[in-house]
Amino acid sequence: MWWFEPRPIVRRVGRLALALTAAGFVAGCFQPLYGDRTVTGGPGIKERLAAVDVTQIKAPNGTSIARLAVELRNDLIFDLTGGSGGLGSTHRLNILLSSTQQQVIVDVTTARPNVQQYGINATYTLVEIATGKQVVSGQTFARVSFDNPGQQQRFSNARGLRDAENRAAKVISENIRSRLASYFVAGT
Repeated sequence: MWWFEPRPIVRRVGRLALALTAAGFVAGCFQPLYGDRTVTGGPGIKERLAAVDVTQIKAPNGTSIARLAVELRNDLIFDLTGGSGGLGSTHRLNILLSSTQQQVIVDVTTARPNVQQYGINATYTLVEIATGKQVVSGQTFARVSFDNPGQQQRFSNARGLRDAENRAAKVISENIRSRLASYFVAGT
């Protein structure tokens, strides 16, 4: 008995045509997260993020966590507004910070740390200003390590710690921004 067997090239072209047709049907279902326009025509994610007011982060004056609180708040304001300044606020973001520092590698002869790890733990809540309702709450953390290049170099150790604090603050800022963006797009 004889029947038609399509050549392999014809099968591949058929599969490709089927895949492109399916992609064409579902192309309108996807929306870029940071796109300028939404599918429904409402305000884009940039406008919604710019309408978030980042409150002062409470920390004891004169401590390293106070400097870090200012750094994190500045990073968040820039990340949310893009440096263009805020619009009328629709939401308020409250943040609580705590920090940790651990010695990862210690020199056995001098008992001084060679590598240290700095960490920030942040708890945040997003409150809708009109209703006073808490719409998002979460926790995030960042752990970064830094070296102590010279055992006798105090300035390099202090600068390494400050750089680690700044890098950890940037990671926390990006984590919070991503979470807020997903809330404004998905509503959860």
